[in-house]
Amino acid sequence: MSAGPDALLPAEMALAAEEVGVKKAALPALSLVLLGVLAGAFIGLGALFGTVAGTDPAGLLPWGLGRVLTGFAFATGLVLVIVGGAELFTGNALLAMAWASGRVSTRAVVRNWVLVFLANALGAVATAFLVFAARSWTLADGAVGRSLLDSARTKCALEPLQAIAAGILANALVCLAVWLTFSARSTVDRVIAVILPVAAFVASGFEHSIANLFTVPLALLVKASGSLPIDVVRYEGLTVQAFLLNNLLPVTLGNLIGGTVLVGSVYWLVYLRIRPPATGA
Repeated sequence: MSAGPDALLPAEMALAAEEVGVKKAALPALSLVLLGVLAGAFIGLGALFGTVAGTDPAGLLPWGLGRVLTGFAFATGLVLVIVGGAELFTGNALLAMAWASGRVSTRAVVRNWVLVFLANALGAVATAFLVFAARSWTLADGAVGRSLLDSARTKCALEPLQAIAAGILANALVCLAVWLTFSARSTVDRVIAVILPVAAFVASGFEHSIANLFTVPLALLVKASGSLPIDVVRYEGLTVQAFLLNNLLPVTLGNLIGGTVLVGSVYWLVYLRIRPPATGA
């Protein structure tokens, strides 16, 4: 790898991604769980920030601009993960690069994914409970809560193929954001690299499993509280069962496909499949 101040080139980024994957696969279980809980909380806070930024009860923002603002605010979550050093299931799909090179075992990759996903879920859901207790959803006379309810209702009504496709596209962009950070030489580089791909996936309505583990549980809590006057029939499809079957399971599958196949595998095939000959005496 080059030692200068310039950003790394893609071939060097691939080597960096592989090394990071090796280190992540070797982390002790306790470290994975603690860092995974943090990542779930960070993504949840980013999702809340995005919801607040995109809520426009007066109808003053053009629809597209509101979506972009939501995406830019949501990117805070991945910035915290990348700069703070937490472990995020969707970004860890790039462990597939180290696996394809034979640097880590299948068992190590699956161990990482399972522990980190469960820890992310714990962090995201726990943050949803804290935000509910803080009553942030009552902001703007309850408009934030209604935005959460509408978003969660839409997520729980996805068709299977739609949910998988939206999950693939979301994590392709998330993993591209992570991939771009491997070129970075400074914290500012990392932050800038993350923002646009994440804003693009959010603005485009794609689906991120860990973010949904915050948004939908929080919406379910708001619905169950009865504190907001809502049309009961409108939100009757917003249930735990609908979330698990119509959203979380297919979206998680899509996230894995998007990260491992569309990003990790492609860059491995281009830059790591054929190794340069070893140099030295």
